[in-house]
Amino acid sequence: MAQQYPGGYNEDTRPGIDAARLWAGGVATAVVAALVAVVGLLIARGIFDVPVLAPKGDGLWGKASTPTYAIAAAVVALLATGLMHLLSVATPAPGQFFGWIMVLVTAIAVVLPLTLTVGLDAKIATALINLVIGLVIAIVVSSMAASARTLHKKKRSGPDSPTRQWPEPPTSYYDR
Repeated sequence: MAQQYPGGYNEDTRPGIDAARLWAGGVATAVVAALVAVVGLLIARGIFDVPVLAPKGDGLWGKASTPTYAIAAAVVALLATGLMHLLSVATPAPGQFFGWIMVLVTAIAVVLPLTLTVGLDAKIATALINLVIGLVIAIVVSSMAASARTLHKKKRSGPDSPTRQWPEPPTSYYDR
């Protein structure tokens, strides 16, 4: 009989992560984050005429700053996925650590533009875009990592061990 441990696990199971699902979700999150950046810049520049990341005369798309901003958002999403993967295999409560790290990184991304020497409207618009990007990345990576979590059975040896062990079905939340 397997011994029961806190959190509902027994000695024959351990939490794990389906890396392929996690990274597929991470790539999709990167695309979403890049598109959120582009939409944010289009709203700021096109609707409110705020020169975010570009001098006033550069038009709706700016020079090279829009693609750079979108690529940076995608890279941050991939870094967040890597962080979640690391936390999922190395820490006892990955969701809590990931949440705190994302809150603090997003806070830095929101406060940083407010310290720049540009117009107040550009500061606020950039801070809001960064806030939305940070929230989207944190929420999407957290939820798709929860769906990529699994419980793995530890292999047992001995005369009573079965010849074929089937994996446990995925669980949506294991780090209570």
